[in-house]
Order: sequence, then structure tokens, then C-alpha cells
Amino acid sequence: MCTYKVLSKWRLLMALKDESDENEQRNYWSTKADYLLSMLGYAVGLGNVWRFPYLAYKNGGGAFLIPYVIMLAFAGMPLFFLECSLGQFASRGTVEVWKAVPMFQGVGITMVLVSSFVSIYYNVIIGYSLYYMFASFQSPVPWADCFSWWGADETCSRKPRDPLCNLSMAGGHFEVVNTTWLNANNETCPAGSIINVPHQGPSEQYWDHAVLRRSSSIDETGKIIWYLALSLLLAWIIVGVALAKGIKTSGKVVYFTATFPYLVLIILMIRGATLEGAYKGIQYYIGSESNITKLGDAEVWKDAATQIFFSLSVSWGGIAALSSYNRFHNNCYEDAIIICIVNCATSVFAGFAIFSVLGHMAHVEQKLVAEVAQTGFGLAFIAYPEALSHLPAAPFWSISFFLMLITLGIDSQFALTETVLTALQDQFPRYLRPRRILLTFVACFFLYLLGLACVTEAGIYWINLMDHFTAGWVILVAAVMELIALSWIYGVNRFIEDIEMMIGERTRLFWLWWRGCWAFVSPMLLLAILIWSLATFNPPTYGLVKYPGWATAFGWCMIIFCIMWIPFIAIVKIVQAKGSNLWKKIAAASKPAPDWGPYLKKHRWGRYDKTNENNPQAVTPD
Repeated sequence: MCTYKVLSKWRLLMALKDESDENEQRNYWSTKADYLLSMLGYAVGLGNVWRFPYLAYKNGGGAFLIPYVIMLAFAGMPLFFLECSLGQFASRGTVEVWKAVPMFQGVGITMVLVSSFVSIYYNVIIGYSLYYMFASFQSPVPWADCFSWWGADETCSRKPRDPLCNLSMAGGHFEVVNTTWLNANNETCPAGSIINVPHQGPSEQYWDHAVLRRSSSIDETGKIIWYLALSLLLAWIIVGVALAKGIKTSGKVVYFTATFPYLVLIILMIRGATLEGAYKGIQYYIGSESNITKLGDAEVWKDAATQIFFSLSVSWGGIAALSSYNRFHNNCYEDAIIICIVNCATSVFAGFAIFSVLGHMAHVEQKLVAEVAQTGFGLAFIAYPEALSHLPAAPFWSISFFLMLITLGIDSQFALTETVLTALQDQFPRYLRPRRILLTFVACFFLYLLGLACVTEAGIYWINLMDHFTAGWVILVAAVMELIALSWIYGVNRFIEDIEMMIGERTRLFWLWWRGCWAFVSPMLLLAILIWSLATFNPPTYGLVKYPGWATAFGWCMIIFCIMWIPFIAIVKIVQAKGSNLWKKIAAASKPAPDWGPYLKKHRWGRYDKTNENNPQAVTPD
């Protein structure tokens, strides 16, 4: 009998391993380093610097690493490995990979929509960083003190102002006096007569008054801030140029953007360790042994799970999109492990760099570290710039810090935008692939126009609103549906066979862990986080500003718009499926599409009937 006919499905494809599997229409990464750096840049983002250190400090310092590592093992790595394998196996983008389970193709659409929403406001944050970087090219830096030329008002002060006293004077009248007067006249302020003077530091006022020109609420849109609009335009031009020719150009840009943040973090860590008071910041960051008691708090475990989940950017669609450009026999398992470990190690290391400098700031201003430690925008654009302004050669440190933020964010922005572009090209390959440059710049310009709402005087409220809703529950819903579809409908054993075609056979013991996580542990864990998050929902706020009811309702509408495609596409696929009754239609809509399988140049395994695995004739060349 002919050898071709008797080879099993897996052995046949292994025999073809040495043959060219170049997808001439879609292309592949030029080198393995291009892919690894792109994936690392996607996973390592702003959250590693401005969110993880604060969470660690708040949740027990070093003890927080225990739930963090556990959640990495049970939720982060399994999902990351799953999405890497899925994209690489099919050489398709976020939507097209769901030909594996057509009824769940709406999950891919949901991921693309989330990436679109996030890319709108994420690039605005990069625009903020660009503005701050340009503003740092002056000495002293503008936020070093309360300068009237950028709009500092009477409440601005580097140090808290002494409280006033409404003192009862002779004759029954009252007079407001300061602490200096009280000391000079040997007087004390009676209880209940102290008047606290409003105070804002220069970095906080610069952020609110000079950069954002922040209005009092989201209801007051105000004007478009022209310099932020230009900064946003520059950010989108950078993205457009880097992605214009696909991974062939973006894969080279990441050699700088993915490695530069590590250089800056190392420099900041060394400089911070030499500053007076740095040990106070490190002590607050890593905590003490007594903080191990915080592990009994469910909120700590929830924070660890959500941080791991969002830090690795799983279920955003970008992992599958970037992995789809890998060669078929690339070892995606090793890639996933490397990227997950480096990403989490980066978060831990960034905490030392951040808190050493914050410790110095607390020492100089004679405050507790807890009083200067912030997260998110407060850390990136208020606390840390303020801390750097205390250092000699402050402009140099500020330029370095904001250039680091730009390179951290731009890698993630590349992947978010590439997710959208890849999905569009895979849906309309004949029309859009030859017009990649035009598609890239049209998409970037369209997203830029949508982002203009985020550079108005109420822009920060829109950014906070979109981040609160679109980057939360939608991702969790998509992740749970993804695990259920691939583990229980497509079949976890079938999926493992697909992976073994790419990386070779592994032992049953090896797959025991991944099978258990994909089918049981990870979906249950993520479902618990989803339910917990919904049960403890609080309306969004920005500082002390509360959002009106219509804004919260708009946030829920964004969620509905993203996830409604999951049931809608499922219904459409069931209606279109062949079958004499509803159950048969559902079963037909759950089977892989006829053209599902790996895309190889000479031999394409796409019409293989997995219900008849022993049939060698099921593998047919195109």
C-alpha cells in the first residue's frame, strides 16, 4: 500500500515538517525574535508599571506574590498557551479562528470590538505621555513648582499649608489667624475652630489645569484641547507607519520599543536605590511578614486574578492575531511560558524602581509613603513626575520616564490595532490584503477621529468610563465562552491533538495539567471572578467626581454592544445550519467548518473529518 495512504494524520503532517509551509499571501514573522518581542511588548504594558506595584503594596507586599503566582498558573498561562496555539494552528485572525466552532464566532467579534474600544483611549494615554515628554525639555520642569504661566492658582503649594484658626478675640468678635500668629502670641486654637486650607501640589494642578483643562464633570464637554489632539495625532501616525506593511515593519520596530523600557527601569532602579529614603519605599512595597494575614481576604485573591488576567492581555484577540503569523511548527508552548514568566517578572521588578523613587519623595516631603503612593493616572502623571522633579537633572529623568511609558504603551497599541486589521484582512482577503497600507491609515484615521472626544475638557472622564466598562466584564465573558467552546464543544482532546501536530507528541502527564485547567479550573475561576465583580459593582468615579446616570447607562450599552454578537452570531449559524430539528442544527453549527485547519502551502489539512480519525484518505492535498 502507498505510504501516503497508510500514514496517520499526525505522522503525515510531521513528515511534511521539512517542507516549506510559507503562506505567501499572509506572510510570517521574519525571525523568532520579531514574534517574541512583539508578544512581550503586547503583554508588558502600562499596567505592569502603574498598577501592579500599587496592588502589591496594598495587598500585603511580598505576600501578594503567593496569590499572584497561583493565579498565573491556573488562569494566566493556560489561557495564554491556548490562544497562542489556536492562532498558530489555523494561521487566521481573531474572528476566522472560530471556524473551529462556527456557532461561537461571535466571541471573536467581541474580542475585536473590545480591542477597538481600548485602542481608542489607550492611544490617548500615549498622547499624554508624548506631551509630558516634550514638556520635559525645559529646566525646571513645569510641574516642579507653582508657576502662574501655566495656570497655577492660590491653592497650589509644594507643601501643605498650615491650617487657619477662627479665633475668638476680645470684644466678642472673631478673627481668622494663622499658626505663626498663634505661636507669636502664645495662643492655641480652640477645638472646632480649625480651618483647613485647600491645597494641591504643583504636579496635580499641572495635570488638571495645564494638561487636561479638566471640566467639573462629563456633562461639560468643553473644547478640544489642541495640543492633546496633536499629540494624539502623532501617536496614531507612529502606529500607522509601524503597521503599514504589516508584521514585516512592526516586527522590527519592537526591537527598540520592547527593550527600551527595561533599560530605563534598570537605570531608575539603580538611581532610586542610591537616594536617601529609598528604603522606606521598598519597605512599603514588599511589606512585612505580618502582612501574610491578608491572604485570608478574598479581595486580595480577586486583585491577583484580575491583574494576571489583564496583564497578559488574554482574550483581547491580540495573542491569536500575532500568533497567526507564526510558522506551523513553531514551539508555541515554550513561547507562552517564556512570555508569561518575563511579563510577571517585569511587574515585580518595576515595583522596586517605582517605590524606591517614591520613598525618596516621601522622605523629602516628610510624608508617609502611603500618602504619596498612587495608581493609574495618579502615579504616571502626578506622583512619579513630582518625585522625579526633586532629583538633580530632573528634565533628563522625566524625559526618560515618559519615553519609557510611550514605548511600553505603543507595543500594546500595535497589537490592539493589528488585531483589528488582521480580522478585517481575513474577512475580505481579496480586497484588503493588497491594500494593506491604505487600510492601515484609514483605520488609524477613523480611530483618531473617535478618540477626539477623549481630548476635550471632559476627555479624562470618557477615558475612565471606557476603561471601567469595556476592559473588564466583556473580557471575562469572552474568556469563559472561549474556554467552554474549545474544551467542551470542539473538544479538549481534539485541541491537544492539533497542538501536537505543531510541537510534537507529549506525555499524558504533561497534558493532564493543561487539560484540567482548560476544561475545569480556568473557566470556574474566571466565572467566579466575573460573578464577584458584578456582585460588588460600584458606579464609576474619577477622584471625587461621580458620573451621572446617563454615563453609567452608556457604559452598560458599550458592554451590551460588545457581547451581543455572541448570541446573535450563534442564532444566525444555527438557522443557517442543516438539520431536521433544532438539536441537529445546533450540532451542525458546532462542528468545524469544511475549511478549518492549518494553512500549509502544499498540503492543507482542511477537509479532515475528525469523527473518522483512522481514515488516511481524509487528508487530501489542495
